[in-house]
Order: sequence, then structure tokens, then C-alpha cells
Amino acid sequence: MQDETDLSAVDLSGVRRGRWIGAISEIGETDGFAEPLGKRHHGVFVERGDTLLVSFETLPGIEALSPTSTPLGWTMAISEGWSSLSVISARDTWFRDPLVYGFFDQLLDDGFFDEFDRVIFYGAGPCGYAAAAYSVAAPGARVLMLQPQATLDPRVTEWDDRFADKRRLDFTTRYGYAPDMVDAAQQAYLLYDPRERLDAMHSALFARRNVTRFRLPFMGSALQGNLLELELVAPLLVAAADGTLDDLSFARLMRKRRDYPPYLRKLLARLEGEGRLGLAQALCENVTRRLEAPRFRRRLEVLRQARAEAGT
Repeated sequence: MQDETDLSAVDLSGVRRGRWIGAISEIGETDGFAEPLGKRHHGVFVERGDTLLVSFETLPGIEALSPTSTPLGWTMAISEGWSSLSVISARDTWFRDPLVYGFFDQLLDDGFFDEFDRVIFYGAGPCGYAAAAYSVAAPGARVLMLQPQATLDPRVTEWDDRFADKRRLDFTTRYGYAPDMVDAAQQAYLLYDPRERLDAMHSALFARRNVTRFRLPFMGSALQGNLLELELVAPLLVAAADGTLDDLSFARLMRKRRDYPPYLRKLLARLEGEGRLGLAQALCENVTRRLEAPRFRRRLEVLRQARAEAGT
């Protein structure tokens, strides 16, 4: 039997895209399988343990978010010993492609998912849509989605004008409407910022008996990048796999936001924008007590002076 590839030693940063696909395919062929799915999609399976993470990712996203330019699933293979099926697109396609449909059909027919004790589907944004949509191929799986779209079918979501150029994609055929597809999951978890109006509207379409929606106000529209910076994606995946992700455990994980400057800056801007200067001052006092935060210290001085002059 051939030795497993040491994924922790793989660094593909700086590798040109054509060669990058070849490099991860070589690892897939050694440790599992690799399958091209036309010009825009690719599937790479790396076999490790009895838990399988099916992650949907884009190549630009991997390049931007991974220090080693490797799929997220490989991080979980290294840290948790999970098997990884990475389904990768060249750009945002929502994975709407008959070749991708056929790929998951074949996995289902082959009983591929039955070989694992636990199966978790994961994705963010368009990839979150795909995680929900294709989870139907593995009934009983768990799903973790970050700000997913439910569909881009204009007859359903004509109010979402962010992706008008993608409305020609067919969301009405197989694996189409993500909220219906996720019905087969044992449990699905959806994270979104309720202050991002369009994300919140898509989130509402996922209101199902088996979907738990977690609100992350003031985290903005780039949840995956922020949660990766906070080193929270892996703990969220582990909790989802274990079935222990609930309101209490989620709140405990998200306490890390208290030390995260981008979140704190958004919160401060909101409080000041609403004229809630007392709360803004209290926030600055809290942050400067705990962190080295020159910006908040300067703002605190301004707020104190303004409130003193106003006599409040």
C-alpha cells in the first residue's frame, strides 16, 4: 500500500492555475481519486478517516484565503483526520452544471457516502448554495452554510440584484432549489449577518424544521474570511459533525469576536451612526481596557469631550 501524502507539507502558493489543478489531482489520484468535471469544475477526494467533509470552494477563494493555496478540506484532514472531497470551481458558478449533477448521481449510485460514519457538507455564498443543494445526495448528512443563496431563479429572488448576470443559470432542474434539497439532511446550520439585507432574505427561505439559523450581526458580507481569521471555521465544522452546535456552544465560540478589530469597528460605526454615543463610549472603554487599540483610544477621547461639552 502506498504511503499517504503528508498534506501538512503541501504548499501550492504561487503555483500557476493550470499546474495547480494538476498538483492537487496528483495527490487525489495517490490518496483517493481526482475527476475533472468539464472545464469549470473538478472533484478531488483524499481518503483518511470515517468522517467525510464535502467542501465546495472556488479557485480564487482558495488562493485568497488559504496560506498554502490548498482546499479547506485538507486542513480538516490534517487536524482531525477526516476524509476530504473537495469540489472546486474555476469561478462562481453555483456548481450549476450537468457534469456536476452526474458526478453526485454516480457517488450516490456507488454508495460512496455510505462508507462513512459521518458526512458534512460545507460552503460559503455560492458554495454554500451548492453545499445545501448537493447534500440531498447523502441523506442524513449535516450541512454548514455561510450566507448561502437559496436560488438565483428570478421568479423567486428577483429582489437580489447582486448576481443579475447569473440569472441565465438554470436553477429549476435537478439539485435546483437549495432549501428543498436540504430537507434530506439530518441537520443544517446557516450563519448570516441579519444586517446584510439580501443575505437575511435568502436565509429566511431556508426556514425548515432541520435548519438552525445563527445570526452574526456586524460581521458583514465576508463571513468566511472573517471566521477563518478568527480560526472558527474548524471548530464550527467539528461541532456540526458532532451534533453539538447549538445556541450556547455557538455563543461561546463567537466570543472571539470581542477581540476582533473589524467586528469592533463595524459595531462602533453603527452605534455612532445611530447617535448612541453613550454606548459607543462604553464600547471604546471596554476595548481599550482589554486591547492595544489606538484607534478606539483616540475615539474615546473625542466621545468623552463631545459628551462633556453637551453636558450628558
